Amino acid sequence: MTTTAPVQAPVKEPFDFARWWDRVGILAVLVVLVAFMAFFAPNFATVDNLLNIARSISMNAIIAAGMTFVILTAGIDLSVGSTVAVSGVVGVLVALGGAPAPIAVLAAILAGAIAGAVNGTLVAYLSLAPFIVTLGMMTLLRGLAYTMTGGLPIVDNTLSFRDVGNGYIAGVPTPVIVMLVVYVLAWFVLERTRYGRHVYAVGGNPEAARLAGINVKRVLTSVYVIAGALAGLAGVIFAAMVVSAQPNAGQGYELDAIAAVVLGGTSLFGGKGRIIGTLLGSVILGVLTTGLILMNVPFFTQLLIKGIVIILAVAIDSLKNRATKAKAAVQAAPAEGAP
Repeated sequence: MTTTAPVQAPVKEPFDFARWWDRVGILAVLVVLVAFMAFFAPNFATVDNLLNIARSISMNAIIAAGMTFVILTAGIDLSVGSTVAVSGVVGVLVALGGAPAPIAVLAAILAGAIAGAVNGTLVAYLSLAPFIVTLGMMTLLRGLAYTMTGGLPIVDNTLSFRDVGNGYIAGVPTPVIVMLVVYVLAWFVLERTRYGRHVYAVGGNPEAARLAGINVKRVLTSVYVIAGALAGLAGVIFAAMVVSAQPNAGQGYELDAIAAVVLGGTSLFGGKGRIIGTLLGSVILGVLTTGLILMNVPFFTQLLIKGIVIILAVAIDSLKNRATKAKAAVQAAPAEGAP
């Protein structure tokens, strides 16, 4: 006589919030926000306004792209706003010295990369906390920007690289083109190269990455260099837009960049996230800011709303991390009744 084993009913998996948010959550938020602003904000859906939004988000999006590399390694860079100021000052001073536009632009980007290299070296090789290191560098670089300019803007109405911030390519603002190029390159590096896999590995588990033969310290240093260089590029765009070196440029940009990265699904705990999500997060912040301005919302109220958005972004990241840990715990638990 043969016995048939009872058929076990399929177990319904619990709702995976982290996976849902990464796949459709951020895009759904963007669609709802755009629809809301198109309905309530005057002239929001016009072509000129959409191009202005794209131009306005370009700098924050470029900075956020570099911040994504850093946060993927469970780090943070609070100095990017000050790096924007210093790089812009360097670019304008080099241009005023008679250097061609490409040299001035490269000098500004190099200045940002050097600032990032200092951050990365202190974090990777001296094991200092990224928050403290970059907080100190934020103050240092801001002071450097004021020192280099004497505390006053340096205006150059004939700035050689002004088209980087004010020009157009095929009817599209140049900063938008630069932003798209940055994201294509960042996507390729993170998704299609061995270096990108190393970045994710270091963020996920640095000790396991080290045992796998990855030079963790070099990877950590490099992501801060990338963040600094892209902040330097944003500094070039800012200086080109206002045709001047502004020592107070970039104030608060680090918070917007972090918010864009976290809104886009990159975890503050490292090892998880996608660069395309960062771009969507930047677009959300840009649409929100422009829409509020068109709706004549007072500036201080805009700050309140932006602060709420940043808190929500961090809360969502925490919820995602909890959901991921809970799912991993359930999968790791032995099946009920197993010997």
